[in-house]
Amino acid sequence: MKAQALHGHLDALLLAVLEQGSRHGYAIIEALRARSGGTLDLPTGTIYPALRRLERAGLVASTWSTVNGRERRTYQLTEAGGRALAGERAGWREFSATVGRFLGADEPPTAPA
Repeated sequence: MKAQALHGHLDALLLAVLEQGSRHGYAIIEALRARSGGTLDLPTGTIYPALRRLERAGLVASTWSTVNGRERRTYQLTEAGGRALAGERAGWREFSATVGRFLGADEPPTAPA
C-alpha cells in the first residue's frame, strides 16, 4: 500500500502504534508492517516527517538515547495524543460505517416507497 493511499490516516496509525508504548522510528515502521501483515511498508521519508509534525502538535514527545553506541530518538504518546487518538477512532468508525453502506453492501439498497 502506498503512502498516498493513507492520506489523512497516517497520523492516527502512528498514534495507535505509540499507544502500545514508546518506540524508536524504525520500530514504529516495523510495528506498522507487522500489524498490517506487511501491507504497510512505508519508507522513513514518510514516517519521520509525520512524527515531527505530531511532535510539533504536542501529540507525541521524543527523547534521545544512545543504544549500542548509536543515537536514536524514541517517541511516546502524550496525553493530548491519547485524546487525539480517541477522536480519530470515533471519526474512523463513523467514516467506515458510512462508506461501508456503499462499498460493503452485497445487495443494492431498495428504492424508497
